[in-house]
Amino acid sequence: MASGSSKLKAVDKIWVDGRLVPFADANFHVLTHTLHYGVGAFEGIRCYRRADGRGAIFRLAEHIDRLFDSCNICTIDVPFSRQQVIDACVETMRANRMSEAYLRPIVFLGDGALGLGSLDNPVRTVIAVYEWGAYLGDEGLKKGIRCKISSFTRGGLNSTMSKGKICGQYVNSVLAKREALKAGYSEAILLDSQGLVCEASGENIFLVKNGRLKTPPLSSAILAGITRDSVITIARDLGLTVEETTFARDEMYCADEVFMCGTAAELTPVREIDDRKVGIGECGPVTRRLQEAYFEAVKGKAGEKPSYPHWLTYVSDPATRPVAVPPAVAPAPRSAGS
Repeated sequence: MASGSSKLKAVDKIWVDGRLVPFADANFHVLTHTLHYGVGAFEGIRCYRRADGRGAIFRLAEHIDRLFDSCNICTIDVPFSRQQVIDACVETMRANRMSEAYLRPIVFLGDGALGLGSLDNPVRTVIAVYEWGAYLGDEGLKKGIRCKISSFTRGGLNSTMSKGKICGQYVNSVLAKREALKAGYSEAILLDSQGLVCEASGENIFLVKNGRLKTPPLSSAILAGITRDSVITIARDLGLTVEETTFARDEMYCADEVFMCGTAAELTPVREIDDRKVGIGECGPVTRRLQEAYFEAVKGKAGEKPSYPHWLTYVSDPATRPVAVPPAVAPAPRSAGS
C-alpha cells in the first residue's frame, strides 16, 4: 500500500528569500505565523530527466502563476516577481546539480506577531528541491490503487478557497488521507456537501465510460490542477471526448475506468473503490494510452522531438536565464500588509 509520503534526503542548497543557503540552515522560528494559522501558499512541481539526459521542469510558469494566484487569494504580497521565482527554481536545481527532482516553492508569513489579524509579519519565500518517486507507488502506476470514499467532506466554495493551493486548507486532505491509509486503502476520494465527486486528497479525478472521459468542472470545489489541464489537452489531441461535468460516487462504481492525476501522483489508475472493482480491476486501455502520452510529454523518447515543447523549462539549457536576484541585493522580506 502506497502511503504517499517520502523520507527526504538532504540536498546541498535551499533558496531562502533571494539567496541559496545550506540545507541545514533553512530554519525558521517556532512562532512563525503560518505554522500556527496556515495562511500561506505552496506548489508541487516536477523536474524530469528526459530521454536526452537533460533535466526539464514541467509547466514551471503555470505553477508559479498559480502560486501567485494563491497568494493573492491569501492577501499576501510576494516580495519577488514571477520571473524571479521561475529563475530561482531553475537556479536551485542547478545549485544542487540535479536533473530530476520534486520542487516545493512556498510563500508564508514569518514570525514577529501572532493573532488572526496580524498584518505586519514578513513574507518569506522558499524553494526546496528533493528526490521523490511515484507518490502512489510504482506498483500503483502499473496496476492501479484501492480507494475509499472519505467520511470527510470537501469544503464548500465559500468556506474554503478551492482554487488556491493554501497551506492550512490541506488539513482536510491530510485527515482524509490518514483515514484511508489506516483503513487499508491507498487514497481517499472526497465528495462535496451534495454528494458529488470532487477530488482525491491530493489529485484530480477522471472516469471513463464508453470511451468518453468525465472530470469534475472547475466550478466544483476542486483545485485547478495543472496535470488535470495537461491530461485534458492530451486526451483531446488523441481524439478523445472529455466532458467537464459533475457526477455521483456510484458513477465511479459503474465506470469502465477511473484514474487520478496530479504532479506527485502523475497519472495513476484506480482498480477498486469502496471494495468494488472498477472495470476490469486493473489499468484500462484509455488510462494506459493517456499514461503513455503523458510520460512521453514529460520524459520524451530518444531521438524524437518533445511532443509539447512549450511545457518544458530546461535546467541544463544555457539559454535559460539565471536567478534574477543575486544574494547581495535580495530584498528584505516584505510584511503581509504592504
